[in-house]
Amino acid sequence: MAQSFGQTEINWDKLDKTRFYVVGAGLFTGVSVALYPVSVVKTRLQVATKDAVERNVFSVAKGLLKTDGIPGLYRGFGTVITGAIPARIIFLSTLETTKVTAFRMLEPFRLSETSQAAIANGVAGMTSSLFAQSVFVPIDVVSQKLMVQGYSGHSQYSGGLDVVRKVLRTDGIRGLYRGFGLSVITYAPASAVWWASYGSSQRFIWRFLDHGAKYDEVAPSMQKIMLVQATGGIIAGATSSCITTPLDTIKTRLQVMGHENRSSIKQVAKDLINEDGWRGFYRGFGPRFFSMSAWGTSMILTYEYLR
Repeated sequence: MAQSFGQTEINWDKLDKTRFYVVGAGLFTGVSVALYPVSVVKTRLQVATKDAVERNVFSVAKGLLKTDGIPGLYRGFGTVITGAIPARIIFLSTLETTKVTAFRMLEPFRLSETSQAAIANGVAGMTSSLFAQSVFVPIDVVSQKLMVQGYSGHSQYSGGLDVVRKVLRTDGIRGLYRGFGLSVITYAPASAVWWASYGSSQRFIWRFLDHGAKYDEVAPSMQKIMLVQATGGIIAGATSSCITTPLDTIKTRLQVMGHENRSSIKQVAKDLINEDGWRGFYRGFGPRFFSMSAWGTSMILTYEYLR
């Protein structure tokens, strides 16, 4: 069964590293271009005040298109694409090397395939996220300020460098890492849950399809592999977004606040409850679920292509 699952698993040692870094950067850029508007809408929903007119996905998107056209859906994209591609490479490199090590360390425990995949993928996801946050957090701070500028009373900026200059002037280098602890608490578990859910759900689906039986020595078709991986990505996105969206909402609000409106995690949570009740913690859940599922699935399919 291990051999059969190995035919469908994407492993670091199976990848052409040069192709992965060069071609992969281009493909991941394309995925970012396609999904970035979803992030802009999600961020605006999370920071909207109770007096904001645009309080759902369609009204936010419509408002952006009306005032700024298509460029409005790509506010802060230059900042993200400059830093996110190297950050993604760091993330994926750490993910794969850690996952291989985790699988080897778990072999003596003789766990089931599903449990082994969940633990190894979860540990790898959390570790890679911790490494990547040093790059991701400043990108988040700058890009999110650009995404919400002029919206619900937020400041206006002339570009990414203007954001960096003003943040450094008021808060110093710490300003670019505002919400770092909460980002680690948000993204490390989110990554762990995503990869654990993906790894275990993929095993479960293969078992459901009776792939992995001793008599089944023929590798499944490429179409079947990609369909199972895409389904696993959607399940993982749903699981991860359900668990971590409240933390992401609080983190986003903290990171876009100006120096004069600085607040605490406790106060942000209170404000959300006062404005929308407990539902406030799930602002932007739809776009976030779609983005996590689509990004993860696209990344997995890109992996398969690069392999």
